[in-house]
Amino acid sequence: MAQQARPGASRRTALAMAMATGWASAWLLPSASAQPAQAQPARTPAAGTALHLLCSGPPGSIPDTMARRLGEQLSLSAGQRVIVDNRAGAAGQLAVAALKSGPQDGSVLLLAQGAIASLYPVLYPKLAYDPVADLAPVSLAGEMTLALAVGPAVPPQVVSLADLLAWLRSHPAQANIGSPGTGTLPHLLAAMLMRDAGLPWQHIAYSGGPPAMVALLGGQMAALVLPEGLFTQHRATGRLRVLATSGAQRSALLPDVPTLAEQGHPGLVLREWFGVFLPGRVAPEVVDARSQALRQALAQPALVAAFADAGMVAMSSTPGEMAARISSERRSWEPVIRALGVQVE
Repeated sequence: MAQQARPGASRRTALAMAMATGWASAWLLPSASAQPAQAQPARTPAAGTALHLLCSGPPGSIPDTMARRLGEQLSLSAGQRVIVDNRAGAAGQLAVAALKSGPQDGSVLLLAQGAIASLYPVLYPKLAYDPVADLAPVSLAGEMTLALAVGPAVPPQVVSLADLLAWLRSHPAQANIGSPGTGTLPHLLAAMLMRDAGLPWQHIAYSGGPPAMVALLGGQMAALVLPEGLFTQHRATGRLRVLATSGAQRSALLPDVPTLAEQGHPGLVLREWFGVFLPGRVAPEVVDARSQALRQALAQPALVAAFADAGMVAMSSTPGEMAARISSERRSWEPVIRALGVQVE
């Protein structure tokens, strides 16, 4: 079973429960005790060493759910105890910093959004890590669709994307769309949509999904882009309306919601994926062994079902396949970021 890394588990459990029932008002939970880097890291972990799975999301988030289900299965396929260590904040960069400064023997892995290696090197003028030298791709883990929703700030007659764009055009002072943070994929998807529509708009960045959801439900903004799985609970109660999803086909989670492509925006097909990384100096044979164990874990029916419940499609890959995807996406993002003119520090 995956276990919490440090004492304070009761505090984190309480926050996770709050997120599940009422959406906590904060998303970032940086670790209280980062471990210093080893002076001379070993090439392979000692026998019986527990594996630490760093997670770029806080307790109760989709990445956290992924990490705990993956940790449970990885402990079986790798034959080692797996401890999940949440390092949320700075769009995954705190988790990368923890990975970079930790042991380089394969005992510490990172589950994070692929954007840390494919998008952020294009988006950020300066990163505290080298995406090639400091991150070793191990395996893809899962992929999810984004969705656009509106809340009580938008009249109930707005039931489609075309309706929303027309309403925003006639109400420019209320043309604002939220996201879980500047430079995140939800932010960029909103920016691409509004560029396609030729509409001026205001981006409202929050420190994660839960506070953004609170703001949407409170009528503080017109629309919000988040992973689709975060909308289902409140959609079922009628508190929000999901107008579009970002996949190439309709989502299995929201089959009655048309895609952006179906609604006249064929270029807006975007899915966020997560992968597992090791530090860049880990020996290749250790990377291969971890990749094989992950592929076994990600194929287990219990994990596939748990991911699906969170709106995530489980998937795996070889290290080379994951590296190729990162390289291809990085090239694709370069012209998009230039055209959008998005700047982050």
